[in-house]
Amino acid sequence: MKENAASVRSDIKLAHADRFYIDGKWVKPSTGASIEVIDTATEEPFLRVAAAAKQDMSDAIDAARRAFDSGPWPRMKPAERAKYLRAIAAGIRSRQGIMTEIWSRESGVVLSTSQYGMDMLPLQYERYADLAETFPFDERAEITQGKGTDAWIVREPVGVVGAIIPWNAPALLTAIKLAPALLAGCTMVLKAAPEGPGNINLMAEIAHEAGLPPGVLNVLTAERDVSELLVSDARIDKIAFTGSTVTGRRIAAVCAERIGRYTLELGGKSAAIIMDDFDLQRAADILSREECYLAGQVCSSLTRIIVDRKRHDEMVDRLAATFSKVRVGDPLDPTSEMGPLVSRRQRDRALGLIERGRSEGSRLATGGGQPAHLNRGWFIEPTVFGNVSNDSTLGREEVFGPVLSVIPSDGVEDAIRIANDTIYGLNGSVFTNDLKDAEKVLRRLRTGTAGHNDHHTDLGIAFGGFKQSGVGREGGREGLLPYLETKTMILDAAI
Repeated sequence: MKENAASVRSDIKLAHADRFYIDGKWVKPSTGASIEVIDTATEEPFLRVAAAAKQDMSDAIDAARRAFDSGPWPRMKPAERAKYLRAIAAGIRSRQGIMTEIWSRESGVVLSTSQYGMDMLPLQYERYADLAETFPFDERAEITQGKGTDAWIVREPVGVVGAIIPWNAPALLTAIKLAPALLAGCTMVLKAAPEGPGNINLMAEIAHEAGLPPGVLNVLTAERDVSELLVSDARIDKIAFTGSTVTGRRIAAVCAERIGRYTLELGGKSAAIIMDDFDLQRAADILSREECYLAGQVCSSLTRIIVDRKRHDEMVDRLAATFSKVRVGDPLDPTSEMGPLVSRRQRDRALGLIERGRSEGSRLATGGGQPAHLNRGWFIEPTVFGNVSNDSTLGREEVFGPVLSVIPSDGVEDAIRIANDTIYGLNGSVFTNDLKDAEKVLRRLRTGTAGHNDHHTDLGIAFGGFKQSGVGREGGREGLLPYLETKTMILDAAI
């Protein structure tokens, strides 16, 4: 890999990398197992953390259960808990430099994006702290059946939460689970992905410094077999998961056996409909820019580009010309516009799907391999396919890499049909200069988010999917609701 003077790497040292955060203490693991974390751009290890075994997971669950059943946390007022959220936000700000570098090295996100993300991260906790003053945790209700005098809707914490965090944006995806759970009064076992544990480990340090009572937050890193224990254990009241649809199906099935609650934010194969009145070069510029984010390792990426057949070839050519100019390189190099994928396995899977696209007859317009100038790191060239059938592998399967597929349509109705013809429903967009047409199309997209003239998501409002893209919503007021149970309380006198 080409060296750049600006791409200097720090010697990252975590204070408690060899321990788990359980019951308010940094505890030794039950075994000597560890996980090596690899720098995505250099293929060299840069962190090593303890790997949880079954006993460690059980201990973490027990601590969270005890803290919920017997500790002070669920019985505090929301405004009291909000003070801890603000302290967590301050702790993040004090560590933004190291958190930025860790995210770039673990996940391959370029430095400018990582810096922006870490600037936004504390706001997630502060927004939920603000909700303590405005959300109706208790509200009077009208008696409808004649019995009783005073009725209330009381929203109480759902209980002990098991949060399973993916590797692509660990700190952010922790925030939209941890912040609402803490505000609601829940306790949590937070499980980091083996590929991205660094910032989750730091979040444990931050929570400890914020003074969270013992057992409210418990943090460990584990492989899949140990993670399953978190899902199946009856001491866990709710699972909050972000990851693949395949794993989400498994979680839903296991939770169903014990009627466990869950929210699932899963995969996507999101469509961008390019209307006839929209400039194709402008569309190509926007779509190419957005697919650079995390090298396409984003569940809500707009990867199916649907355009009228008569403009299909021009769209392919413009997209190929624009996307191929993206500067691929070390994510710590400020001149890089797109970094590597997270792992060798993820890179090889993406290359396999690219080869499948070729063999099924889609036209490769640019990319399709590994960049010639980078001999280390899990990089993939920005890739564009044309004449993609919506029934093909590229039309159906989530690549989770920088691969755009252009699909021809025959008019607006056909474009909407194609956009909705998928098991997924996470995101979608329409590109048009006509605001009324935009609203009409967006209302017909079966997606959790529907955007106009760009890739839009807003975790301050709500994020989640229709169909097999998930269950429930994260972010904003809607993201608080899954961490609450609704109780109807009827008294025989007014309070």
